[in-house]
Amino acid sequence: MFDHLESKQFPQMNVGFNSTFQPSKMSIGLVVPIERYENSPTPHMIDQLEKIQLAEHLGFSAVWLRDVPFNVPSFGDAGQVYDPFVYLGLLAGQTSRIALGVASIILPVRHPAHIAKAVASVDALSSGRMILGVASGDRPDEYPAMNMSFQDRGERFREAFDYIRQMAEVNPAFTNLHGRLDGTLDMLPKPVSGNIPMLITGASRQSSGWIAKNGDGWMIYPRSPKVQSDYVTVWRSRVADHCAFDKPVMQSLYIDLVEDADASPQPIHLGFRSGVNFLRAHLTELQQAGINHVALNLRFNQADIEQTLRRLSTEILPEFTG
Repeated sequence: MFDHLESKQFPQMNVGFNSTFQPSKMSIGLVVPIERYENSPTPHMIDQLEKIQLAEHLGFSAVWLRDVPFNVPSFGDAGQVYDPFVYLGLLAGQTSRIALGVASIILPVRHPAHIAKAVASVDALSSGRMILGVASGDRPDEYPAMNMSFQDRGERFREAFDYIRQMAEVNPAFTNLHGRLDGTLDMLPKPVSGNIPMLITGASRQSSGWIAKNGDGWMIYPRSPKVQSDYVTVWRSRVADHCAFDKPVMQSLYIDLVEDADASPQPIHLGFRSGVNFLRAHLTELQQAGINHVALNLRFNQADIEQTLRRLSTEILPEFTG
């Protein structure tokens, strides 16, 4: 039933990527902020560093920050509030093992030279724990605020993606929409292992073939395990058309973990409220479907967050190893 699980090896990228993504296995991470803020678009951001350090201590494989330049009312979520790269710099110095991910940087609204410099810096400061998720953006309000066009973001995404890749080279020489380098300039630092892992979110206005060929992995939205299995099967096929190795797939999942272990699931935004037994079964199905990493979002979690993290570490994490 799950033939796509007989996968080839993933490429070896950096410490963060290699520990988070392994073929036929699934690891568990967390979306930052690690707090409940269901009734407001803006989290309190209290004791977040301590919660992230606790997550590392408990064995979660990665934390994921989002890129939310503006608090857009129609979007309803200000993310972790702080600039992701400033925040990643703090986390690089205050953690030692957990992978540091972004899900995802909106490429068309930032110059790729700044992105390349920032992610390579975080990668160096964290000894190779940086994972860069990238996206084309889905909030039209942000583009006029930066005097940018929303309609051509797909092309600018591709050009920015290529620009960041080129910056890992020594004295790169190329020309694209974002600039021209003639081989006399170089950008430092370089990524620890040669390249920054870059995972593409959704379609990002690109063809499935382009994503499979160019991305180091794929971030998709929560769906039922059966539907995810179909998506993963197509992904693995597309990757096989272009590469001799396989590439991982990850998703997010909003959860509200209740005290009753046997509580049946009730739908919430992009996830469910349930007891730990249903959550474990659901994650097992996602692993069987070929998902390699799930980033849990506790925004709607009603129980104490620290207690929930400890429950997850004892009742969920032992079942899943990345």
